Amino acid sequence: MITRRPHPDAPEPLPMSAAELARLGWDAPDVVLVSGDAYVDHPSFAAAIIGRTLQAAGFKVAILAQPDWKDAQAFRSLGRPRLFFGVTAGNMDSMLNHYTANRLPRSDDAYSPGGRAGRRPDRATNVYAQRCREAFPGVPVVAGGVEASLRRLAHYDYWSDTVRPSVLVSSKADLVVFGMGERQVVEIARRLDAGESVSALTDVRGTAYLLGKRATLPPFAASMLSSGTPSPDAPAADGPDGASVHLPSFEDVSCDVRAFSIATRLIHRETNPFNARRLVQAHGDRLVVQNPPALPLSEAEMDALYDRPYTRARHPSYGADEIPAERMIAQSVTIMRGCFGGCSFCSITTHQGRVIQSRSPASVLAEVDRVAADPRSKGVVSDLGGPTANMYTMRCTSPETEAKCHRLSCVFPSICRHLGTDHAPLVDLMRQARERPGVRRVHVASGVRMDLAARSPEYLRDLAAHHVSGHLKVAPEHVSERVLSAMKKPPQESFERFAEAFDEASKAVGKEQYLVPYFIAGHPGSELSDMIELALFLKGAGYRPRQVQDFIPAPMDLATSIWHTGLDPHTLQPTPVARRLKERKWQRALMQFFKPENWFEVRDALVAAKREDLIGHGAQCLIRPEPPKEALEARAKKRGAELERFVHEDEAMGRDTTRGARGRAPADPGRRPRRRGGRGGRDGQR
Repeated sequence: MITRRPHPDAPEPLPMSAAELARLGWDAPDVVLVSGDAYVDHPSFAAAIIGRTLQAAGFKVAILAQPDWKDAQAFRSLGRPRLFFGVTAGNMDSMLNHYTANRLPRSDDAYSPGGRAGRRPDRATNVYAQRCREAFPGVPVVAGGVEASLRRLAHYDYWSDTVRPSVLVSSKADLVVFGMGERQVVEIARRLDAGESVSALTDVRGTAYLLGKRATLPPFAASMLSSGTPSPDAPAADGPDGASVHLPSFEDVSCDVRAFSIATRLIHRETNPFNARRLVQAHGDRLVVQNPPALPLSEAEMDALYDRPYTRARHPSYGADEIPAERMIAQSVTIMRGCFGGCSFCSITTHQGRVIQSRSPASVLAEVDRVAADPRSKGVVSDLGGPTANMYTMRCTSPETEAKCHRLSCVFPSICRHLGTDHAPLVDLMRQARERPGVRRVHVASGVRMDLAARSPEYLRDLAAHHVSGHLKVAPEHVSERVLSAMKKPPQESFERFAEAFDEASKAVGKEQYLVPYFIAGHPGSELSDMIELALFLKGAGYRPRQVQDFIPAPMDLATSIWHTGLDPHTLQPTPVARRLKERKWQRALMQFFKPENWFEVRDALVAAKREDLIGHGAQCLIRPEPPKEALEARAKKRGAELERFVHEDEAMGRDTTRGARGRAPADPGRRPRRRGGRGGRDGQR
């Protein structure tokens, strides 16, 4: 079924083929945006919002979505771009998109037609940039999006278990745009259009570039100076302007976990756009230079981004081939961006910034009207929110303090006294949205920041009465004080207070509603004792999580630094990390101790933690002493699968798979596991 375009004044989507370029009368596009995602013309998709922003600035933009990366010819299909290639892996890091926490391939891709996996390469930014170079040598390549943003400096890569260099080195891109890059890409396009060389663009906020061994660090541009003061624990700056900080080199952070931790601390201390300094990191005889972050967008700039006439649908060339992510966000409305929570495992603050940037009520309500008019929505807005549900218009109330602040979180370890936490603008916006003509329902599906929500009984009352349908998803993440501190999350009491207040608000409006809490297994700082504490809490509260969120170390996150180094980057003190697969499985199973098929893992975890007192028939026990039938069946099925794989591997290698009397496969005569250096032995497994 061909999708409709609800916006009455919507133009055609941005072109994706040579035929579409010809219909528009273009000899060549000014900019070609290469994306690892399918093209959905919705502001929640990076290629759409960047493409429409460049279009509004007067540039001809074409989209090359999920091209065949094995052949440079696919990158020539739209012609030679006049100004530059813009390259992004998509809305997710390509490795996170492809692999689970256990490094197993995912079977689907929410950003591809039909949800099919395999439509983009691993480390897509690197591959796409190289193919652009092959297709049209000399055309500047500008990398951006989440993957490039989080890999702009030397970083730990979980999937290869190595420290990798800046994406500037591995991709050979001319520039990396980090953060939400609308302002940066327009400046880059205008300056290239005016005849400047891409090598001269060293003074654009929110970008990073690579200097060759013969190049010298350019003077810090006046346009990037800020009024704030430097971090008190930062090293000496490299010049009289006090505007640059040298990080430990790539070589140092690759072999020294302490150097890696120090680099992480410095990177995160220089993220406030009002006082951040330039970061410089040597990679061999070259320098990666990161300019200060882009300044926050004004309300008018935010409105302009989202008021553009998106079709809010996938490109017609996909026909009836649905894109799962489109279905999830088609009827959602973004009201703000950024997050000042600073959770150590989350990339939102690193990518979008901690300064909240909000749209005006008029802009939000106009989009609500467009969603309601779409026959597909049936008058329902699926989500009114953003990275969080309830940070709309919240900012520091003291500009002088904001200009000097180096806190990584405005709400941890406590809510800053300068933070404006008034929910009144959001409450009013929610009321106006649900009262618009044609609107039947406005849901709030974004995560609610519970410690903030507890400050506004009116917000909680309206949320419970009008914007929740039975279940509200929240993210307490853990109950252990030690783990919550490592996560930079509020204490357990904050969740309990919110749960009680939400229950009271729901009862006050005559509704029976429940919280659906999300918790993380395997987070740095979490040991078996912490997960047992969580399991006992879940048992006592009656929560039975259907899904378990395994910690995945994403590039540049604080928690990822702890995972890699075993050190807290702020204190350099040792922090426990569950790196072994067995312990990660134990932590995961403890969160779902009630599942019969998890009995053996839970038992092993309790024995390892010396908590056999929780095995029995008592009310406090997590499991019974004897394994249930489902656990035995699950173990037998697992062993059968492993045996089948072993047989297939033997057959593929041409070995005899005849079974002996006791059901064991004959030993491989060349494998001597007890001999050092023998094939398959401890030294031979590398």
